[in-house]
Order: sequence, then structure tokens, then C-alpha cells
Amino acid sequence: MNQTVLTHLPPAQVEVEICRADELAQRRRLTSELDEMWSYVGKKAEPRWLWHAIDHYSGTVLAYVFGRRHDEVFLQLQALLEPFGITRFYTDRWGAYERHLNPAQHTIGKAHTQKIESKHINLRTRIKRLVRRTICFSKTTIMHDLVIGLFINRYEFGRSI
Repeated sequence: MNQTVLTHLPPAQVEVEICRADELAQRRRLTSELDEMWSYVGKKAEPRWLWHAIDHYSGTVLAYVFGRRHDEVFLQLQALLEPFGITRFYTDRWGAYERHLNPAQHTIGKAHTQKIESKHINLRTRIKRLVRRTICFSKTTIMHDLVIGLFINRYEFGRSI
């Protein structure tokens, strides 16, 4: 609370509402940042994309899928997000988002996707096969998806391997 402002306001103009944290989360509804991250398997001509969604407020990973940069892969991610009841999506300008998200729930721009871009930097720093110029790369899509999936499950979901 801003005590300075409160001292200048008449008590009739001050309204205080106290609620539990879980009630506050329910009231504000869930908002999510969506983005995709490029890497490759074997050679750069065979791109592999990690599509994932995080909670806009906490930065918690909600869901992720691997695939090409096609609408079908985004639709898989969207199906995984369905049970969360997300009311607002923050994305970049990739066409799949514009085609499949309700415009009333969709905000495009970099201003609200800073947390997920930060996750990309952390992933690229910690998993060398995601770095663009490296000698460490996956030879098969199975190993690529396994390594990244195990990392996300361990460090984002807290599941021991």
C-alpha cells in the first residue's frame, strides 16, 4: 500500500478488499505467453521447433510440444492448454496464432512476451544443442525431443528423472 496517498484520501474514498491468493488467481483468470523456439536435428535444413506456453504472471511452463512450424503443431499445444481456461494469450506475430486464437483474447507484441523470451535464453544457455552455432546437435528427433523434454520436466515441472 502507498501510505502517503492513503493519508491524503478521505476514509470514504478508500476501499480495501482482502482475499486469499488462490481466490485472487481465480479472479484475475489465467493469462499465458505463447512462443516457439527454433533448433535443428542433424542439419539446419531439418528444423525442429519447441512450442510452449507459460503463465504470464508466475512464468510457470503450462505445456509444450515439438514439431515443425505448422498450424497442426500449434493446434496440439492449444489442445493441451484447453483445460486451463486461459482468458488472454500474449504472442508474437506468427500467423498460426492469428488464425487460431480468438482476437478478443489475443494480444500481439513483445511487451507482454518478455518472460517466455527469457526462458528461451535460459534454455539456449543450459542446453547446448539449442545454441545456433554449435558442434553439439541431435542426430535424431527422438533424442532431441527426449533431452529437451527431460530438461523441462526436471527444471520446470520439478519431476525427478
